[in-house]
Amino acid sequence: MKGNDIPEIAQMSIAEKILFIEDLWDSISSMDSDIPIPDSHKDELDKRLAKGHSPGNLLSIKELQNRIGKRK
Repeated sequence: MKGNDIPEIAQMSIAEKILFIEDLWDSISSMDSDIPIPDSHKDELDKRLAKGHSPGNLLSIKELQNRIGKRK
């Protein structure tokens, strides 16, 4: 099924569609369901963590801007 298959969605503006998607996502994320995570995804996460790609290694916006500024 595609969004254009539902006339009400097809007639929405972009802003309305974005709000609709946010509401839909919120309704999905609040559900108590165990969605299985494929082993391939778990393996990829383990590889990235082993390489130091953890959420704790993120740059602040100022640090990012400084690094970009140094490249110019």
